[in-house]
Amino acid sequence: MGRSHALSGWVLGLAVAPMVGLTSVAEVVPFAAATAGYALVPDLDHPGGSASRLLGPITGLISSAIRTLSGVLYNLTKGPRDEDSTGKHRHATHTLAAAIGLGMLAASLGDRGKWAVLAVAATGLVLAAHVLGDWVLFAVLGASAYSIFGAALPGTTPADALQAGLSGIGGWIGVAVAVGMFTHCLGDSLTRSGCPWLWPLPIRGETWYEIRLPRLLRFSTNSWVERLIVVPVLLAAGVLLLPGAWEIVEQAFNSTSIWLADR
Repeated sequence: MGRSHALSGWVLGLAVAPMVGLTSVAEVVPFAAATAGYALVPDLDHPGGSASRLLGPITGLISSAIRTLSGVLYNLTKGPRDEDSTGKHRHATHTLAAAIGLGMLAASLGDRGKWAVLAVAATGLVLAAHVLGDWVLFAVLGASAYSIFGAALPGTTPADALQAGLSGIGGWIGVAVAVGMFTHCLGDSLTRSGCPWLWPLPIRGETWYEIRLPRLLRFSTNSWVERLIVVPVLLAAGVLLLPGAWEIVEQAFNSTSIWLADR
């Protein structure tokens, strides 16, 4: 579900951006790209996940460590009715607590300086491009170039504009990380396996209770439902939620209506 997770992260990023004061394309696109990338991070607990394979043995070692820690946490906190599981995949990293925790950690890096913020944002961008394609890089670079050179105030140097841009990223990077990771959890809740994102809240004797849709609405990962319904819907939403997209669609519709009326 790598592509679906990244696309859903992009869509949720576009939807959430106005809530954190981001309204222009130059602001919204980098935010959505970051949420798309961090929507892949929970699957660091799986050796075949996109994030686990990103940097070969480096991210592979990180994945191995996360799986070990997740298994330990599962054994320490599982309830009397939790299933007999290793607790490695879809456990510790697939929780709201993990999303909030990593988001707060990313936000705190804003105090470490602009390069720490840039590293966190770049990680999300690289992850998103790794799964969705290079268009993500070009979109973000184009938006960033506009911010630096097109929107700079008279007398402002590119270096000053870059500094201001990085300061702006520092204001929202924690939200992007948390939203991206939680989007992944919501996506997994649509599948038959579910996702225990309410951990450690005990539900029916389970600390790791898998949140799921009603049985008839669930689908398997990489099934025809995901490929033919979920992905196309996400692609459409990922375009229509861009700032100004609805206005373009409306203008095109009005122009077409006028043309048809004149025939």
